[in-house]
Amino acid sequence: MLAKKTVKNQLTLPKAIVEKLPATDYFEVSLHGETIVLKPVVIETERRLDRVRQKMKALKLTEKDVASAIRWARKH
Repeated sequence: MLAKKTVKNQLTLPKAIVEKLPATDYFEVSLHGETIVLKPVVIETERRLDRVRQKMKALKLTEKDVASAIRWARKH
């Protein structure tokens, strides 16, 4: 399969490749000799934040509790 580099150094990935990686929006790009390697990367920012929020809810922590803990940590 071919992919053409545009004037702005952009590549369009072939549809057959993209269909095999439906949940991938980001790739780690590296160069091995003259070979460009793209590795799918999952950015977990949203999922991580959701897990933190769920844990805070389970522990019945409020925003005030978090603010208080931050103030305490900054003092020590």
